[in-house]
Amino acid sequence: FRAHIYNDTNIDTTYATSLRSKCPSTTGSGDSNLSPLDYTTPTVFDKNYYYNLKSKRGLLHSDQELFNGGSTDSHVTKYASNQNTFFSDFAAAMVKMGNIKPLTGTSGEIRKNCRKPN
Repeated sequence: FRAHIYNDTNIDTTYATSLRSKCPSTTGSGDSNLSPLDYTTPTVFDKNYYYNLKSKRGLLHSDQELFNGGSTDSHVTKYASNQNTFFSDFAAAMVKMGNIKPLTGTSGEIRKNCRKPN
């Protein structure tokens, strides 16, 4: 998240400053430091991840892109304001993902490096 907190403009300045104390700008310094994706309620599964995005407090650049003037802003707004809708949609998505049939045998492969085919 280093590039996001030092280079991006779509991040709350107070939040960026607090993260900079954990992640120095120099590569190699603090590289193993961790920070939660949801700083408000880091150990609770709830809607606050989306609430944080609306306040420009997404940890990763890719997270903040979910609420940055694009087509997904309405989803972020909906989930930030209605936890029951978030829970319901999340459950439905997990059921859909559970129904995905993975390729097996000679039709598929287990990658040695998940970023590229073997």
